[in-house]
Amino acid sequence: MSRAVSTADVARAAGTSSLARLGAVIEVLTTPALTWLFGVPAYGVYTVLAAAVTLCSGSIDLAMPSVLQRVVPQAKDEGQAHAAVKWALILGVLPSIAVATAVTVLAPWLGSQVNAAAADRATLTLAVTIFAWVLPLTSLVEVSTAAARARHAFGPEIRLRVFWEQLVRLGLAGILWLAWRGGWGGAALALAVAHLGSILVVAGLSLRLVARFYDWRTVIAAPLTGAQARAMLGYGVALIPANALRRALTDLPPILLNRWLPGVGGATAAGLYGIARKLSSIPQLVRTIFAYVMAPLASTQAAHDRAAIAPLYGFATRLATALALPLSALLVGLGDVLLRGFAPGATAAYPLVVVLVAARAAEAVAGPASAIIETVGNRARPTINAVVGVAVWTGLALLLVPRFGAAGMAAAVGAAVIVNAWLAVAELALLDGLAPFAAPFARTLAVAGAGSLSVVALGALPHGEWLVVPAALAVAWLALRFGLSTADRTALGGAGRRLRVAPDIR
Repeated sequence: MSRAVSTADVARAAGTSSLARLGAVIEVLTTPALTWLFGVPAYGVYTVLAAAVTLCSGSIDLAMPSVLQRVVPQAKDEGQAHAAVKWALILGVLPSIAVATAVTVLAPWLGSQVNAAAADRATLTLAVTIFAWVLPLTSLVEVSTAAARARHAFGPEIRLRVFWEQLVRLGLAGILWLAWRGGWGGAALALAVAHLGSILVVAGLSLRLVARFYDWRTVIAAPLTGAQARAMLGYGVALIPANALRRALTDLPPILLNRWLPGVGGATAAGLYGIARKLSSIPQLVRTIFAYVMAPLASTQAAHDRAAIAPLYGFATRLATALALPLSALLVGLGDVLLRGFAPGATAAYPLVVVLVAARAAEAVAGPASAIIETVGNRARPTINAVVGVAVWTGLALLLVPRFGAAGMAAAVGAAVIVNAWLAVAELALLDGLAPFAAPFARTLAVAGAGSLSVVALGALPHGEWLVVPAALAVAWLALRFGLSTADRTALGGAGRRLRVAPDIR
């Protein structure tokens, strides 16, 4: 049986996972280049097609990435762990191949449903076909990287998510821009081909990643027992509604904006929302890191002592609060400046950025409650929470989008994100006796919150943008140094000592 988990394990895993998830930051940095190369409307079409893929992937993979986080850490032996990976690859990838085939057949009709600029309409069928085959590759990458995370290996995604996926995509986009300018295809088609090329590279590397933590010969030869399949399917199918509904909050808004607003207006609105979503993904990154870390670690800890999850949960929540709030304040304070780095017209996304960033900050303060519920909680709760969140989003979207357009969609999504996150917190507290707000959480929130409000105020001053970055860094340091307990800061290990926030106990 694996050993119990400590707060130091959480901090160490979060550190390596943060590097692995820097792909989201690199993606934010490459987005301005894509909008300058191809324009906001073409980027909007690309956003719609990419969102459709991730939306489908969250359901079609039968939640196998989440299943692996639970099954592998609790496997009785290596044979069972390898068989779980084999089942996950079969159940998670094969259905997406069938869907990709169907989408390919329907591509002419599906392409006609996407609002785009006139220059992109002729190539929409081919762009849809290309993204259809991105779907099984995406499922393969998700299952493979989840298999590595299930081994508590959070760092190996660095090369896949940062270098290969994002930078290769940008390089291919640059080459295809030259071809497009030379008369080949359309702008949206060029972006689709670049996306397919980068995900092909990542899919190949993800199979090599699996080989680092599992023996492929054992995986291939592993017997496929009906009992294990039923157990994995039972857990996965129970998570599908929650996963699909949560993906809907992320991926459906640009699709609906594209459909509700006619012509190039729909493409532009989807592009603006996509830009704002990319920027808001930076504070979301903090919560994602701890969600990725806490899922397998909580599963391991539950095998020892379910009540012992509480200190890990509290530590992760305090650390997320100390980091996410100043990071969110930085984005709000610099949002207008950052948007000027995108293509002309992108500054119209600033209200969307403010709303989505604020929502992601409130979600981060809730900690990794949703991930813990998925791993060790009742199977029905994630679905119930997701249904409530989508109901809030749907009601507000119908009310606000006709009047406020993309900004109304951002407000509806933001409200749903907050409701979903805090509902999970309430359930863990009331039904499981797990609450993350023990001391010194109030101090962490006070230091990070007050400092972050000061950063936003600085950004509103004339020429105050020059002060936002150093002020946000100072607030993050103060939140770590004075908002966390001595035990928390000690758990940060070498990183904490290098930042001069942790006591030197060497």
